[in-house]
Amino acid sequence: MKPWLWNIGWLLLAFGWLGPLPELAETSFAAHMTLHMLVVSIASPLLAVAAAGTRLDPVERFPKLCSPVIASVGELLIVWAWHAPVLHHFARHAAVGFLCEQTMFLGAGYWVWISAFGGGTPRILSRSASGVVGLLLTSMHMTLLGALLTLSPRLLYSHHQSLWLDPITDQHLGGAVMLVVGGASFLVGGLVLTRDLLRENPESDGPPAPSWIRSVTGATR
Repeated sequence: MKPWLWNIGWLLLAFGWLGPLPELAETSFAAHMTLHMLVVSIASPLLAVAAAGTRLDPVERFPKLCSPVIASVGELLIVWAWHAPVLHHFARHAAVGFLCEQTMFLGAGYWVWISAFGGGTPRILSRSASGVVGLLLTSMHMTLLGALLTLSPRLLYSHHQSLWLDPITDQHLGGAVMLVVGGASFLVGGLVLTRDLLRENPESDGPPAPSWIRSVTGATR
């Protein structure tokens, strides 16, 4: 356990959920997306990296469920479902909807990141390789959703009426937040895992990396 990462993650969540963002998100899509990225792309990786290899790491107990690719698909379904207009409206204007949405966002984010970084320390090469794929897939679907929101010529969420921006500009700004923050977070995560694959003499024990990785990196395991 890395307590400082764990504590920072929960402090960020406390700021996101108890600060001004939930109230602002009732009328501003950009505020909603800022809160979403705070939970999924900033707090979740901090919590997952801190918990890797501890009793809070489910990877070794549930290896199939914690496959990074499966986690990425699960996160896709959760995120896209909660951005459907009906569920999005429910989460913005009902306390129980907001609670369900944010709980599922945190669970989905933690699922993806712990699947990529968990399973004990130091990480084995095969976990790092599959983690890169899982984070790449997650980044792709988040980038797609962000691009759709940013480039859409029509308003998708009619209940948003920002006090500072017209609704379509607010929607475009929210999409841009998803593109920039989500893209940067998953890129950094993928680069950290890629570093594992590029080490000449991996320190970890476990199953060998796939043959294509060994041929690229020159690894002997």
